[in-house]
Amino acid sequence: MRTLMLLIFGFASSWAADYELLLEDPDIFSPCTEAPPGSIGFHDAFDTGNLVLDQDTDIIHLSESVTTIWDVEPTDRISAKFTVMHYNRGSWEPTVFSMATPDFCASMFDESQSWFKYWTKHISNREEVMQKCFKNRGTVVKHNPFDLRLRLTDIRGASLRGRYKAVVSLEAFDEKDVPRRNSICFEIRGEAEKIK
Repeated sequence: MRTLMLLIFGFASSWAADYELLLEDPDIFSPCTEAPPGSIGFHDAFDTGNLVLDQDTDIIHLSESVTTIWDVEPTDRISAKFTVMHYNRGSWEPTVFSMATPDFCASMFDESQSWFKYWTKHISNREEVMQKCFKNRGTVVKHNPFDLRLRLTDIRGASLRGRYKAVVSLEAFDEKDVPRRNSICFEIRGEAEKIK
């Protein structure tokens, strides 16, 4: 029995695969299809006039800056959530890929967090952003040039096929922990393609 279990584990381990997301929208940041009432999109929360985005197949080249135009208070707490959804038989269904933090501003530069690994480590004016986060209208978030790869690696289990979307939401809470109505919600949508 033990030998059989080792064989099954060995085969399952060899079935790991890598996937890339081929974007549907060249604008990258799409409005949420099921947005909370009163929420705003990425371009309503951030002035992207100075952001440079260039896309090659599964890589997005980013540089320069965005400016916060989100209308919240400097004393607010910001929660963040990232969820990957799969389009199946006419509706979007959640997958096992998600992450959330109740206090994004406190954890955005935590090196163990995925936010840091893929994005915030490339922010060049870190001290200013740590102090102001996205809670101060007019805060400029400057980036050193970097590449964002739209890949999931070493995925085991069922194959990923079809349309997927990453739903990103940011919500502000006042000093009494009451949520503000102008949360941010945007999506990055595309087709999953197996590459290994």
